Amino acid sequence: MNIRRATIEDAHEACAVLRRSISELCLLDHGGDPKFLARWLSNKTVENVRRWILESHFFVAEEGGALLGCAAMIDSGKITLNYVAPGARFRGVSKALMSRLEATANALGIPECSLESTQTALRFYRSLGYLESGQSYLLPLTGSPALVLKKKLPGRHAADGSENS
Repeated sequence: MNIRRATIEDAHEACAVLRRSISELCLLDHGGDPKFLARWLSNKTVENVRRWILESHFFVAEEGGALLGCAAMIDSGKITLNYVAPGARFRGVSKALMSRLEATANALGIPECSLESTQTALRFYRSLGYLESGQSYLLPLTGSPALVLKKKLPGRHAADGSENS
């Protein structure tokens, strides 16, 4: 498995991975409700994925020419997505993508990563050391409560967010 920065050429396949992952693996979150699922998928378009690739730290996991998963983070250290193709679940894909995002955050001098977890992924993120932040709000697309988790990254960071030697 190879983890690399996404390119615009990955947008179609990454979008398909996102949509299939949500539809097929996040049943605990959408409960099979077609209206809820439609709202969640409403911004998972090829055009948006292209924009996310250009505007964020967007990585893909690939093997044998197929995308197994994708993950992205913005400059603040907020992880905006982490999804795995249904056939690649439980193969370490999400863990490898999260490791790359955290390494990127460390290299940028970001002391902490945050994310909004699905119920489906909550145990996984906790196993990586993410803790509930106490922040709460409703997600705009679905209207469901956000489970905001944070993780302090290893490394020494100055108060202004830059790394110390």
